[in-house]
Amino acid sequence: MKLVAIRRHLVCGLLALFAVGPLTVAGVSRAARAEPGPSQPRHGIAMHGEPALPPDFQNLPYVNRNAPKGGKLSLGFQGTFDSLNPYNVKAGSAAQGLAGNIFQTLMARSTDEPFTLYGLIAESIETDEARSFVQFRINPKARFSDGAPITSADVLFSFELLKTKGRPQQRVAFSLVKAVATPDERTIRFDLTGLDDREMPLTLGLMPVLPKHRTDPAKFEETTLEAPVASGPYRITEVKPGEILILKRNPDYWAKDLPFHRGMFNFDEIRIEYFRDANSLYEAFKAGLVDYRDETNPTRWLTGYDFPALSDGRMARESLPLGGPKGMQGFAFNTRKPLFQDVRIREAIGYMFDFEWINANLFGSLYKRTQSFFDESDLASTGKPADARERALLAAFPNVVRADVLDGKWKPPVSDGSGRDRNTAQQAVRLFREAGYQIVNGQMTRADGQKFEFEILVTDRNQERLALNFSESLRRIGVEARVRVVDEVQYQRRRQKFDFDMMIGTWTASASPGNEQRSRWGSASANQESSFNLAGAQSPAIDAFIAKMLSAESREDFAAAVRAYDRILLSGFYIVPLFHSPNQWFASSTKLQHPATMPRHAAPLFSSSLDTWWMKSP
Repeated sequence: MKLVAIRRHLVCGLLALFAVGPLTVAGVSRAARAEPGPSQPRHGIAMHGEPALPPDFQNLPYVNRNAPKGGKLSLGFQGTFDSLNPYNVKAGSAAQGLAGNIFQTLMARSTDEPFTLYGLIAESIETDEARSFVQFRINPKARFSDGAPITSADVLFSFELLKTKGRPQQRVAFSLVKAVATPDERTIRFDLTGLDDREMPLTLGLMPVLPKHRTDPAKFEETTLEAPVASGPYRITEVKPGEILILKRNPDYWAKDLPFHRGMFNFDEIRIEYFRDANSLYEAFKAGLVDYRDETNPTRWLTGYDFPALSDGRMARESLPLGGPKGMQGFAFNTRKPLFQDVRIREAIGYMFDFEWINANLFGSLYKRTQSFFDESDLASTGKPADARERALLAAFPNVVRADVLDGKWKPPVSDGSGRDRNTAQQAVRLFREAGYQIVNGQMTRADGQKFEFEILVTDRNQERLALNFSESLRRIGVEARVRVVDEVQYQRRRQKFDFDMMIGTWTASASPGNEQRSRWGSASANQESSFNLAGAQSPAIDAFIAKMLSAESREDFAAAVRAYDRILLSGFYIVPLFHSPNQWFASSTKLQHPATMPRHAAPLFSSSLDTWWMKSP
């Protein structure tokens, strides 16, 4: 359930350079062309263990391989866009529907498994037991939409471009690669010696491939509305800046018969329209101008679906359980601000978020309070004491995890649901006093007379209502939290530049967290513009445990590292945890149909452009 319009972010990459035979360039080493030894090319790779699907699999388990092709899909999103490049630092304002439909990656992820990739542009992957290198063999059928073949030179070009001009998470990850070589037009090999990062082969596998012959590195960092040439199943045929994007299926798509894509990308045309506010988008759906809607407002879900299109059968709504960890959403403290650098202050403010009252009075008691960054999974640390594995890992960082968090006894504060719980307020005031504040003339005040005031940045009415309730609760203890509403574009720009005191953030979770955690919580990302480290966390312990997750060889060691990592984040009180729904709520035109089987580790269940859905026959 999302209350914040933070775009689904993507794992990315790009580059090219046509070369026949051995190649050496800046950052490319002949040593990377060493003989592969006992390793063998494989059809897929799993973070831990083996891929679930055999080499001769016919389709993904959560698609209808016989889904009919045809029809036009109309989608709506809130906000606007000013770019068709989702891979540079300005990608926060890029259009939806580009990844997968327009741009493709070397390999593709099955969301039915914790973290497994299968061949796409690369028909095979090769690595050794230590994962000290990874080699991709490009499918000879792979083509860009202009008919040009995809070569190892394009992959190399993409890699170098994203390493220097891509998003912060790409720059950080790709800069760790020791060397790259392209022995021939269909092979690219990355030297990962000494990284101790077992996820890096998969990170590189999820790198998008851009055409060297149609990509200008000098202009890559600029926003652009020029329709890109890429290798996906759709082409952009119409753009109305900030308002409309139309995609049409490419009848000559090179991978249309590939088993991984069998039963997917079924619509002939996808029309994506943008709406300035949530109410306009809802009204467009009611009127039948939009075919699909994820509902994120519980009040509307309970009371707003009684319009004619639903009652006469033109629309239908569903609630389906979400698999995998539920992730975290919360009010993020910008700890770059001196006001929030004391952990006691952050914990104190958290006491004043009255979930019990809010859930009952605003959300029909549909939500559950989120207690972990990996809630409802075996990776969550809450409610269970740290085991021997976790304690051994944490021994190098004494006192980083609080005793109650280590023992599994901590959970977000629980109020009496009255909206004016005296106990939670007393706990908050106690912590403020320990940090050097006291209430003077009704205002929380420091010894030097400085009043405790800050701003909560929001971008829509749902966020505003939640923030206003929080602000009113804080006012009870003399804390002034002003709520400021800005449009989506300004919101994203201020987020990217960390120009805020507090804002709502969303940290989606997978069953295999890894390199993306560097951009969310790693010290190096704290001051990197456009990173997802909203809180500005800078902790040697966090950095160390991200590394432990990446180097874990067994699922058991990996799970222990993630639970310990979860305890470190919770002990830092970087956010005020919000809540989640165990189910995904959505409504759609009855002209559409989705597969009966849902992927076990997908959240949300469907891509932003419904790539597993199809149009029913008339």
